[in-house]
This record gives sequence, C-alpha cells and structure tokens, in this order.
Amino acid sequence: MEYHNPVLLKETVDGLNIKPNGVYVDVTFGGGGHSKEILNRLGPDGKLFAFDQDKDALSNSLDDKRFILINENFRYVKRFLRFHGVREVDGILADFGVSSHQFDVAERGFSTRFEASLDMRMNQDNMLSAFHVINEYDEERLKQVLWQYGELRQAPTMARVIIEQREISEIKTSEELKRVLKQFLQHKKENKVLAQIYQAIRIEVNQEIEALKEFLLQTPQVLKPSGRLSCISYHSLEDRLVKRFIRNGLFEGEPERDVFGNYEVPLKKVGNLIVPGHTEIKQNNRARSAKLRIAEKL
Repeated sequence: MEYHNPVLLKETVDGLNIKPNGVYVDVTFGGGGHSKEILNRLGPDGKLFAFDQDKDALSNSLDDKRFILINENFRYVKRFLRFHGVREVDGILADFGVSSHQFDVAERGFSTRFEASLDMRMNQDNMLSAFHVINEYDEERLKQVLWQYGELRQAPTMARVIIEQREISEIKTSEELKRVLKQFLQHKKENKVLAQIYQAIRIEVNQEIEALKEFLLQTPQVLKPSGRLSCISYHSLEDRLVKRFIRNGLFEGEPERDVFGNYEVPLKKVGNLIVPGHTEIKQNNRARSAKLRIAEKL
C-alpha cells in the first residue's frame, strides 16, 4: 500500500538517541518508514515494537526477527508491552494525525478531496463514525466538537444548520455535508474551513485527544531513565498537550514542588522545537504543519 515518506524522518529518529541493543517503540507504524529507520540503526540484539490500530497498516509489516507489530491503539501501549514481557524501553516515537494512506483512500472519508461516505474511522471496527457524529449528536454536543476540535468561530451556527438539514434527511456523504455547510465555505477560505470541519469530526470519531493524553501519561512509566520520547504533532491542540506534558508532567496547572522548591517533573526537554525546512515541505505538503518535540526521562 502506498504511504508517503515520513515527515522529519531523520530528526525524529535522531531524537531517540538509539542504542544498538536497545528496545524501542514506534506507536504510529503506518507505512513503516520510521520503523525501518530505527531497525537500520539497531544491532542484532535490538528490539522494536510498533503499534497501529488500522488494519490496512498490517500489510506493511516488516519481516525482521527484531520487530513485532501490534494491531492496537497507542493508548494501550503499557498494557501490550507488558503482555510481551517488556516493562521499560529506551525510546518511544509517535507521529500523530492521519497517515498519507488514510488520506489517499477515498472510501475512508478522511480527505476533503473525495466524495465518500461519512466514515473517518482509523480503527474500522469502531462503532462511532463521522455519520453518527453528524446525524446523531445533539446540537450542543455537535457545537462543542466543531468549536473545541476545529477551532471554528461559527460552530454554533454550523451545528444549527446541520440539525435543521438532518431533520429533512440524513447527511450521508462528504458532498452532502459540503452542500449543507456551503454558506460557511467562502471562495478563498473554502479549503481551510473544510479542513477544520473534517479535523474536528475526525478527532471526535477517533477520540484522538483522549488517546493522546492516555498515551503521554504512560510514557514516564514505560521509559527507562534517560529514555527518549520523540513526538510529531500536526495541529495546535496536540502540540499544546505534548509541550505542556514535557514541561510540567501535566496538561493543566502547575506540578508539585519538592522540599527544595524545585518542580517534580518526569521528563526534561531535549533541544528546541523542530519544524520541517522548505525543501521537505515542497516535497511533502503534509509536512507544513509538523512540529517535533523531544524529551528525556529524568
């Protein structure tokens, strides 16, 4: 299956500071680009575990005795590593968001480019789909999804218009949804607003914010001392959570202080925020919003 080259490939894997005999986890396997690069840097006794909840990714599994692919959401990283007898690892890599494959397969419903059923499920076994969000959520809940996850100022009016339309007939496809929301899609901003709408629905369908928080909270428990965490985010909601967690070990508020008045935090920042250069953005448009943050367990 066709997957594009991973964003910030070298920088993300460099951030793990790989030890040849170490144990590593790629929690967003996708097309396997990051995993291949990690395996290239591991010795014969190194080990790599990878997670992906999308069954399509299984066809990219790597034939390498050092590699195990787990078909699960990364929110269960600690549980499934324990299942495989692993308590601590030397590094964890995460490339959040939607894979290029998911965007490029029309029937998955992730892309604004294609006519498709309202789906957007990363795990195709999940009950909740974009159809359910659009056709079954009440007005207040729909408004919250569009406001919180799409950062859409017109979320209240959009929710009302969707409710009014679905009382006439169900909204089943991406084109029908675009027609319903046409008044909000101004000529020059159409793609930007559509992307925000799709992002909001997708995050809700896949419970992405909850999964991200659960994953981050487990990382200090799973990493060895001096183990590295390397995370790529694609929108401000994700990046804010990653940044706060690395800084404070929390998503809100301030961490506790020890008897000397120092903050007690599990991770420390490594280097500064890394973003792709012009050449990479030109080669891969998806890279334009990527932000890489690296941390080390204290």
